[in-house]
Amino acid sequence: MGYSPDEKINFSTQGINPYFLNAHDIFKLFSKKKEIAAYADKVKEIYFFGAGCSSPDKIEVISNGISSFFTKAYVSVEHDLIGSAYATCGDKKGLTCILGTGSNISYYDGKEVHNGAHGLGYALGDEGSGTYFGRKLITNYLYHKMPADLAAEFAETYQVDKESVITNVYQKPAPNIYLASISRFMATHQDHPFIINILREGFQEFVDSNIKDYPNYKSLDTHFVGSIAFYYQDILREVCLENHVKVGKIYQKPIEGIYNYILRKEGIMV
Repeated sequence: MGYSPDEKINFSTQGINPYFLNAHDIFKLFSKKKEIAAYADKVKEIYFFGAGCSSPDKIEVISNGISSFFTKAYVSVEHDLIGSAYATCGDKKGLTCILGTGSNISYYDGKEVHNGAHGLGYALGDEGSGTYFGRKLITNYLYHKMPADLAAEFAETYQVDKESVITNVYQKPAPNIYLASISRFMATHQDHPFIINILREGFQEFVDSNIKDYPNYKSLDTHFVGSIAFYYQDILREVCLENHVKVGKIYQKPIEGIYNYILRKEGIMV
């Protein structure tokens, strides 16, 4: 039976980042998913695009973890910015931005991704990301700068105190995911002036620190992927318009675009 690109089976796992997971962790992650385990010896090719996959040693962590589970598969591991560029730019020039758990940006010349000096992670960078907004919410709450109506709901939702925050950020694994989870509070309060202001400040900081580093940004389409960009795109578009940034595509998840790009590249579909 020949392959049909219409025959799709979707799976999901927690985020996989070589800075927070080792090869054995990745193997265990797949093993716990029965629906994935059923295909362990059937998958022939895997294309992985992920955060943190910008150096040979980190790529090797991901590759080893995937290969140990999918033992018969050819495995390709590349940075998430490359996947985002494939999904949004295709074969055209543009800036591709990630605004999800973390944030990053790169220039795509239509063939290759050119990484800049960004993507410094949740401690030093990640402007306009889920970790950025989670950190802003926590600090404003703990510093008693959050409006009383929001603070009451925030306390009821997360039961945040100084000790629990320090434990989650400085002692437990995956602090970026913890911080990003706090940012979900904005979703049900995005019409509140305080939340609008935080969003505008975060997106402005991303534009200033990332997009404006490219001298020709006004002449390029700037694309975005990630849940933060997708769910708060109205405010993101406003900030971009004010800064003469030409917004292109905004995807919550780039996987569909990457999937179609790879199939076209392999000549499986046109």
